[in-house]
Amino acid sequence: MIEFFNNNIYSFWFAVGFLLLIIEALALGFSTGFVLFLGLAALMTGGAIWFGLVPATWLASIATFAVCSVLISVLLWKPLKRIQHNSKVPEKDNTSDLVGMKFRLDADISTTAPGTTRYSGIEWKVEIDFNSEVKEISAGTIVVVVSVDAGKFRVVAAG
Repeated sequence: MIEFFNNNIYSFWFAVGFLLLIIEALALGFSTGFVLFLGLAALMTGGAIWFGLVPATWLASIATFAVCSVLISVLLWKPLKRIQHNSKVPEKDNTSDLVGMKFRLDADISTTAPGTTRYSGIEWKVEIDFNSEVKEISAGTIVVVVSVDAGKFRVVAAG
């Protein structure tokens, strides 16, 4: 195998490039630019060797890979950053049937110490809503669910 790559250095760089792009796509979900830049640089290095633009030596190929990595990083960093900042974060969907539900607290809750309640056979974590000015709600108070997350009710005091 090593002899094959020594005789066909461009194949090594193509293999590394595609492997890095697969890792970026499947494992990282295009969340980092670093692996993407390295994968593209490896493909460019393999292409440059294949077309005879760069001598087929390890030293020349590693130097080409380094230069391509830097160039791709410089060229793609700002456009990818702009795309990332322009993408809108989806707003929280509060259309759950549980929003608006009222129940009585079993124990005191505060912004630093959430509680729990049992509803429909599930133990739900109960937190005071972020937008509430209240820092503490005592046991026995009737509360209204204003937001639902996985296993979590965010509530305010009814009234």
